[in-house]
Amino acid sequence: MEVRKLKIDDYEGMIDLWTKADLPFKRRGRDSRLAVARQMKSDPSLFLGAFRDNTLVGVVIGSYDHRGKGWINRLAVNPEYQRHGVGQLLISGMERILKMKGVLLICALIEEESLQSMRLFEKLGYTCHKSILYFSKRESEDV
Repeated sequence: MEVRKLKIDDYEGMIDLWTKADLPFKRRGRDSRLAVARQMKSDPSLFLGAFRDNTLVGVVIGSYDHRGKGWINRLAVNPEYQRHGVGQLLISGMERILKMKGVLLICALIEEESLQSMRLFEKLGYTCHKSILYFSKRESEDV
């Protein structure tokens, strides 16, 4: 298994992987090729892919707020490779990158029905805060 930075040339592979992993995404909004290209240009180190025999089998995208708080976003693993350590490998890789940027607090938002993701993050030392509610205000459903 090889973990490396993703490039915009990997975009269609990312979309294919998100589809296989049943990860919701906004192809006309925040996950559009143009939006992803902008994010990659801004900080290419925050896009990691796990490759098996040159095939993309896992993706993680990170972000941080320059105030010590980082996020693990868009973690997806091809179902054929789940429960083989790919997600753990990607999370630990992103944690290293975020810590090198000065991040002291790393967070992840997980869909309530994604029990497998919850178990993975708990296994890696993350704490679920059930008292925190997520609010959003969207310009449109595509964002």
